Amino acid sequence: SLRSTAEEGGWPDNVYGPSAIAYDDAHYTPTAMTAGQIDTVRQAFIDAAARADQAGFDVLEIHSAHGYLLSSFLSPLSNQRTDKYGGSFENRTRLLLEVVHGIRQIWPQDKPLFVRVSSTEWVEGGWTIDDTVELSKALLAAGVDLIDCSSAGNNAHQKIPLSPGYQVQFAERVKQDVPGMLSGAVGLISNASLASKVVEDGSADALFIGREFLRNPSFVLSTAHGLGINIKWNNQYERGRLKTKYSFV
Repeated sequence: SLRSTAEEGGWPDNVYGPSAIAYDDAHYTPTAMTAGQIDTVRQAFIDAAARADQAGFDVLEIHSAHGYLLSSFLSPLSNQRTDKYGGSFENRTRLLLEVVHGIRQIWPQDKPLFVRVSSTEWVEGGWTIDDTVELSKALLAAGVDLIDCSSAGNNAHQKIPLSPGYQVQFAERVKQDVPGMLSGAVGLISNASLASKVVEDGSADALFIGREFLRNPSFVLSTAHGLGINIKWNNQYERGRLKTKYSFV
């Protein structure tokens, strides 16, 4: 079980969501949020964005994917509310759009605003790429600059067809169907040829790479070497440059 008791430092009585629906039997069942709690969370997102600006961050990404709170409001599988935040597509996307509108009022217009979404839940009856396209249109109008196109993470019954670049299709769909919205591709992009192909084919405007940097912190350097591109290495690392025509040794 993934449940931690209060004695173990968990917070079993302080888990909240759009509806009282647990991810699975290994997780606590959340308490459905009240309207007042939703108001508090919305303002917390806006306040966090203001702090990020004051701290000097240049880009802000709102995480609305993988079963995190905003993501769980989007899905008809995890959101079965009967008020203005549940039911229809418009209602289920309301909280995210309210958060975006609030942030855009205080986040400088010259600083990019990204939103990460689960483009599909990979579950019948759940959130789909068609929903993501419609949401992306609304987010564009609200001032979002880029959609970070991930998937899944909100339902234990998901069936994910893992393969290199398996989520690139979602970034490509957003880029094609929502003119003016930039899209980012993510997911098992772990080598130079695939990364280069995604960008050169125009499938996405940007790549988001996470785990490969954990495995290989010098991924940018090794990728450039694999593509035969000369880039500046840190002065401290120059003696370790992989052998190319640009090498000193």
